[in-house]
Amino acid sequence: MRSRRTWLKRISSLAAVVVLLAAFQCSPQKTAVPAKQPGTPAPKIVLADGFPVIVEVAADDDMRAQGLMFRDHLDENRGMIFLFAQPGDYAFWMKNTIIPLDMIWIDDAHRVVHVEHDVPPCKADPCPSYPPGVQARSVLELAAGVAARHHIANGDQLRFEGLDHILPR
Repeated sequence: MRSRRTWLKRISSLAAVVVLLAAFQCSPQKTAVPAKQPGTPAPKIVLADGFPVIVEVAADDDMRAQGLMFRDHLDENRGMIFLFAQPGDYAFWMKNTIIPLDMIWIDDAHRVVHVEHDVPPCKADPCPSYPPGVQARSVLELAAGVAARHHIANGDQLRFEGLDHILPR
């Protein structure tokens, strides 16, 4: 009887640890970090007008799913670049995103192929989806209004800096 109680206590303790670890892994505080190698400048996207945007990089499924969720502010010179291994018609949505954003789809040659301006936060499920209707290799998210202020338009050539070493998965 005593060994059974000991065994049950151990199993209960192990289960509690597993639940805590799972909760920690699912925390909404997990965010992308700039893909920066020691001694190198932060990665950035330079817009067609020369304006530099320091970017956080989402190059795997977990980081792309998290995106800019739960952020309450995004500076004009900051953004997130979503990198994909292959071109595709990647639709985005605003679930758990609490600030409006501009979304810019970019092709293999770093040309803008679609822009969604001032995409509002999702207030209720199901959240609307924003498909570009074109093939893109990456998507840049900026604070709402930045794309208009910098006159970002289809065909604009962007410059990617400090992103060559990143392999999307």
